[in-house]
Amino acid sequence: MDAATRVIAIDVETTGLLPRRDRVIEVGAVALQGGIIVEEFHSLINAGARITFAAQRIHGITSDMLAGQPAPDEVFPKLHEFIGGSILIAHNAPFDMQFLRAEFSRLGGSLSRKHICTLALSRRRFPGLPDHSLETVYRHLFGGMPEQTRRHRALDDARMAARIWMEMTRS
Repeated sequence: MDAATRVIAIDVETTGLLPRRDRVIEVGAVALQGGIIVEEFHSLINAGARITFAAQRIHGITSDMLAGQPAPDEVFPKLHEFIGGSILIAHNAPFDMQFLRAEFSRLGGSLSRKHICTLALSRRRFPGLPDHSLETVYRHLFGGMPEQTRRHRALDDARMAARIWMEMTRS
């Protein structure tokens, strides 16, 4: 991939695990160009959906946190503009892409971008790791977690996926 190519590392947090039923309630995206982060996008999203207890335990996002936040029809057009024609990078990309496609579909649009999964790449590149979670791969590559990182929050996870992608694709 050309160093000048813009790629977007993206992550979503959701109300549950089923894209047909559950909703995206947080999105974080990091634009990379020439090996550096050039722009970021982040929003909580008030989708008016109940957050499952299991999901809330993972990301810590509550209904109270979503009160007063923008609705999906405000956030996703801005995200679409941010993404443009870029290739998307995500850790466990099938999960994020299914949810993003479902959200764009609900708004009468679509999202058909090439995407690359850092989870799949890390499984091939580092087969000896005990697991290939975002945190495990990040710690393997960088020795520790970035300060003040909130795990399972979209922007922080997108930033970590971006750094993992940059490190794994260095020449």
